[in-house]
Amino acid sequence: MGSKIRKLSYNNKLFLVVLLFIWGIIASILVFQYYREKQYKTESLNAQLQIHNQYLINAIESGEDYKKHTAENIAPFDSIRITIISLDGSVVYDSKLNANSLDNHIKRQEIADALKYGSGVNIGRQSNSDGRKYFYSATKGKHVIIRSAIPYSDSLKELLKADMLYIWAIISICIIFSIVAYFTSRRLGNNITRLKQFAQDAENGKKINKQLTFPSDDLGKISNSIISLYSDLQQTITERDLEHEAVLREEQEKIRIKRQLSNNITHELKTPVASMQVCLETLRSEIKLSDEKREELIDRCYSNCRRLRHLLNDVSLITRMEGGSLLITKEQLNVNQVINDVLEDATLRQNNESIAINNNITSQINIIGNRALINSIFSNLIGNAIAYSGGENIYINLLAEDNDKYIISVEDDGCGADEIHLPRLFERFYRIDKGRSRKLGGTGLGLSIVKHAVIFHGGEISATNRSEGGLKFTFSLQKQS
Repeated sequence: MGSKIRKLSYNNKLFLVVLLFIWGIIASILVFQYYREKQYKTESLNAQLQIHNQYLINAIESGEDYKKHTAENIAPFDSIRITIISLDGSVVYDSKLNANSLDNHIKRQEIADALKYGSGVNIGRQSNSDGRKYFYSATKGKHVIIRSAIPYSDSLKELLKADMLYIWAIISICIIFSIVAYFTSRRLGNNITRLKQFAQDAENGKKINKQLTFPSDDLGKISNSIISLYSDLQQTITERDLEHEAVLREEQEKIRIKRQLSNNITHELKTPVASMQVCLETLRSEIKLSDEKREELIDRCYSNCRRLRHLLNDVSLITRMEGGSLLITKEQLNVNQVINDVLEDATLRQNNESIAINNNITSQINIIGNRALINSIFSNLIGNAIAYSGGENIYINLLAEDNDKYIISVEDDGCGADEIHLPRLFERFYRIDKGRSRKLGGTGLGLSIVKHAVIFHGGEISATNRSEGGLKFTFSLQKQS
């Protein structure tokens, strides 16, 4: 039985407890009311008989003939039996039986109570004289005890019974309460069951649906609040874990990039260092060299030295932008002036190059930024176009402007680049033509510097081929980066 109860669902257990509680209270009320009503009816019947007994006592004590008076007196009930008993328990008179045939009544319960308390009652005791059951009511006078007895028949039993209509009414109300309790406990039990399932899912680490709703009662509101809080906590933990994973991936990517950068730097340093070593060893040797050859070796050393200096400067700049961007100062900056300085420097460095630089920007471009980084953006893009495009023109345009940013393009009308190279142009040390780039003294970091400088100023950059030929670099600069 115990195992069967344990297998019941929570709402059934709850209903069973509520049902036992309700019926326990109702049963207690019914038992109390049944005996209370029966006692009331018994006392009411006894009161009537006590009045009748007292009337006879008064008549006897006033000297009237009790036999005549008993015969003529109208009793409150039919078939009533009157017995007159002396104070010592002997029967003086009985309306139904011969008094001489009756034994002493001193030990009868109703007589003993009458002698002690003035009145006594006994219900349903079987008479030793005629074998019938009676309802006895005895009253003590100064000299005698009057006892009235009514046969304890079915009609008297029915009279003394509690009112069954009241009992059935109570039972009906109890049934209604039980039905209400069933639906209430079912609703409450379902809420508890769902909360239990939620607790199990939470313990097992399952994803909790925030949209899971409960009824709009107090328990439902509490349940909804708990689930909402837990779902938010779960979401926060998930976001934290994702952020942690992203940070780990970023750190791993930084380590990979640093390792790659170190390898690339080592590789890039080998060629100029080896070239300089060969030239210097030749110059130090005792081999007789012409002045022209000696000058050539010195120029080659100087060229490789410049290349090393540019490489170290570029690496230093990228490192600063990646790891110490907070140390790079910003100021109110006029980009037009920076462009003019870059163009002037590019014109001086072109020598015999026949490529025209067309600055089509007429509006003022003012930002909060770093002059050196903005300079590196335009100088690298223009320098690349001069060195590698093979075109005749470079165009600098202001494509768009809004409240937040400027969109600028630097493009040429040269040979462009194969589409396969475009996604990798901004990678460190990536070259389309490695031999030509090294020959021209390029470090392979120029476009990577451009990308980092644009990102530092809150923008983005992309490279595309122009439909009419040449490369087009489009980038944005935030006004208040």
